[in-house]
Amino acid sequence: MSSIKVAITIDSETLERVDRLVAKNIFPNRSRAIQSAVAEKLARIERSRLASECAKLDPKFEKALAEEGLGRELEAWPEY
Repeated sequence: MSSIKVAITIDSETLERVDRLVAKNIFPNRSRAIQSAVAEKLARIERSRLASECAKLDPKFEKALAEEGLGRELEAWPEY
């Protein structure tokens, strides 16, 4: 994946925290630390959105949909 350089403004306290992580060799540099933080935050947002969409589903309807036609399939399955 190619990288694009961007400029950001960050408060000094947060930057100090990032620098401490770099000093402890948790990240090789500031850029990687910030990339990782942004990627993790985006993943969390996407997961929470998926969870909220799943919460809208009707479990009884979804179960019935999943089991639709299952009885016929079970009869045709070979024995092991």
